[in-house]
Amino acid sequence: MTGCQFTDLSLDESILRALAEEGYHSPTPIQQEAIPHVLTGKDIVATAQTGTGKTAAFSLPILQMLKDRGKSKHIRALIVTPTRELALQIQENITTYGRHLSLSSAVVLGGVSSFSQIKALRKHPDILIATPGRLLDLFGQGHIRLDHIEMFVLDEADRMLDMGFVQDVRTIVSKLPAKRQTLFFSATM
Repeated sequence: MTGCQFTDLSLDESILRALAEEGYHSPTPIQQEAIPHVLTGKDIVATAQTGTGKTAAFSLPILQMLKDRGKSKHIRALIVTPTRELALQIQENITTYGRHLSLSSAVVLGGVSSFSQIKALRKHPDILIATPGRLLDLFGQGHIRLDHIEMFVLDEADRMLDMGFVQDVRTIVSKLPAKRQTLFFSATM
């Protein structure tokens, strides 16, 4: 896909407009490779160095697919990441890329009061970005349902496992529907 542009990747005009407003016209290699596969509903395991655009490689097709499927009263995409900083960065990117869509997202992470996070969950976001501990905490309290997840992303999978989240990840996966699209993104394998 030499010379590929975002316009070549079957993305909605609203997403393309947001990308153009940010000055993005050409996808990175990980985006060129991943986006078409994600859009066809395939599970993927992808590796690319930090700073190569992995977040857009999964968030752009998620936004596209959720837009195509219409509105729901359930969380349909779950993105789990190991740190608060990454969760906030992903949330910012999804908000930026989806600014012209009628999709919503929320972030739940530890180290801060859960009050505003619970309030955001009551608005039925389409996409949830979470750190494992807070996700399981709010799930255990009944604030999060995972039975309608259509797309599950494990971002920075290598770091997640290095940081000791193996059991948390197993627990999260056990709560998800068997029929779902699974995307693992990592800097190393």
